[in-house]
Amino acid sequence: MNEQEQQAYILGSLLMLANRIQVLGDKLDEKITMKQWLLIAVILKSGQPAPALSDLAAMIGSSRQNVKKMALLLEKQGLVELAKDPQDARILRVRLTEGCMVYFAGRSREEERFMAELFADFGKEATTGLFNGLTRLSRNIARMEAGSSDEEKE
Repeated sequence: MNEQEQQAYILGSLLMLANRIQVLGDKLDEKITMKQWLLIAVILKSGQPAPALSDLAAMIGSSRQNVKKMALLLEKQGLVELAKDPQDARILRVRLTEGCMVYFAGRSREEERFMAELFADFGKEATTGLFNGLTRLSRNIARMEAGSSDEEKE
């Protein structure tokens, strides 16, 4: 297989694996989907007590509308709170609740088992190689997105 064929295989594999991981992750918990889990993880890792909905959409790579739908569902479950920004009412902020922290603490063993099974037979070298490759791919995607948004403005 030449390099171009390998790249096509990688792209196809990433798309298929993302779907398969989502299906497996959705089976982990009846209360929350993988996409909802990702939203909560991004809020937690954002370093902000209540990031803006638009910022979360950009971080996840989804539309603001889709992220708002997820956030509203999570709010009904008591896992997040949505509130208008005190300085700018147009900005909607999302904050994790104490109930969310308690809920995820209670399922940490299942998440650890899921991750261990997902990355079984990965050594440090394979993990580092995949991490570095995905990091480069993410940078390229960000560069492509920035270029396409500049073209759309013209």
